[in-house]
Amino acid sequence: MNRRRALVTGGASGLGEATAERLRKDDIEVVTLDLSPSADVVADIADPTALQEAIAAVGSIDILINSAGIVGPNVPLWEVSPEDWARTFAVNVLGTFLACRAVVPGMTERGWGRIVNFSSMAGKDGNPNLSAYSASKAAVIAMTKSLGKELAKTGVLVNAIAPAVIDTPMNQSTDAEVLARITSLIPMGRVGRADEVAELVAWLASDRCSFSTGAVYDISGGRATY
Repeated sequence: MNRRRALVTGGASGLGEATAERLRKDDIEVVTLDLSPSADVVADIADPTALQEAIAAVGSIDILINSAGIVGPNVPLWEVSPEDWARTFAVNVLGTFLACRAVVPGMTERGWGRIVNFSSMAGKDGNPNLSAYSASKAAVIAMTKSLGKELAKTGVLVNAIAPAVIDTPMNQSTDAEVLARITSLIPMGRVGRADEVAELVAWLASDRCSFSTGAVYDISGGRATY
């Protein structure tokens, strides 16, 4: 069997970087896509033309990991500017949509594929002062459920993960008070580690995951409420 190729968006740091490292341990060829110059492919996930050209240049993709994301504004909803709201959705939702749209035809043609979309516990519970982020991650959950059903008989499985707060560079920019509050909601009493999340993603991206699609996997130290 030919070596499988994975595209990891947001793969230059945080959960994306940890996922890329973990997938390589399974002998998967990993291509990272990020705004960072350290990525294999440098592109803006929210730019339809740039993303389409970047993915086309990568070639055949068997596994798509949509981990690119931003926290967005840390303020009450009524203080969020339309521009900040739109940018949060452009990266977290439009970018995920565009990447899925680009790789699905090839996956269905080959009869095998794995897509893992990164949502968040915020997409289920709604975190105060993170309305744009919470709403965008809820959209990712709904998109995953729809696409999973659409592809259920094709050999392409689509699932999402919903982490609680994880120790990553992205969360270092989160307001300290907000961070303390969402950490306090975790029964285990600690934030998660990137390698713990990457282990779940590796399973979802493999043949070991064979009867699950359109699902959302919590990795939350017990925080999950539904």
